[in-house]
Amino acid sequence: MPGKLMLVSTPIGNLGDITLRAREALASADAVAAEDTRRTLQLLNHLGLKKPLVSFHAHSAAEGIGAIIRRIRAGETVAYVSDAGTPCISDPGAELVAAARREGVEVVSLPGPSAVLCALTLSGMDASRFLFEGFLPRGKAKRGERVRRLMDQPVTCVLYESPHRLKDTLRLIADADPERRVCCCRELTKLHEETLLCTAEELAGIYEEKDPRGEYVLVIEKAKPAAVQADAETRDALLTELLNSGTDKPSAARRAAAELGLSRRALYQRLLELEDE
Repeated sequence: MPGKLMLVSTPIGNLGDITLRAREALASADAVAAEDTRRTLQLLNHLGLKKPLVSFHAHSAAEGIGAIIRRIRAGETVAYVSDAGTPCISDPGAELVAAARREGVEVVSLPGPSAVLCALTLSGMDASRFLFEGFLPRGKAKRGERVRRLMDQPVTCVLYESPHRLKDTLRLIADADPERRVCCCRELTKLHEETLLCTAEELAGIYEEKDPRGEYVLVIEKAKPAAVQADAETRDALLTELLNSGTDKPSAARRAAAELGLSRRALYQRLLELEDE
């Protein structure tokens, strides 16, 4: 009789956040598939459990999926865990679940900790609708364009960021709209947890004075109606028209800001980019 695949949410920092059901699932599983077997071993040791570990990460997803499906076909129940939090969010778990569905394998999801939801609730921002971006692109140009798109969204946006890129990302957000509120959550549920809620410009200034450390989740306030209406195409069309008319860039940025309700500084930066394109 075939087994099943269990998606088990694990703590994002504080091991005390493990649920009773998650512990029972790990205890009953025949094997545990994990992104980082070393981190998972620490969790299992904390829970007093000994289980065979199966390595499953993005670099060996195809091979790992085959091995896990074969175990389940042989009657085993396999628990899949990510590095931390809820599986299949910014990890290769979705590919595993899709393969299991194709093979007719039973899939069970056990809800639990999530850095996205933890940060969202701490922000106090509108959570009736929100967009989760995950990690921004690595390339500076692509990252800048993605940030500009996020700033136009009519919903609260949540994204992950690494410490070595945090300063650049905060500056991109501040350049797009210095008055937009941003909640910066660091080391959630851990000993050095910190949450800062202020304007994008204030937050960028704070981190210009100190070195980021740890793992970060950023929550960006939704765009105001005027900014939502001024989508990227409308913005670029107006800026191009002003440039072609011979208007100097500072004046063009001021006029566009007044008409579109967007940040003059962000519009000036976009003018420079359009000039180079």
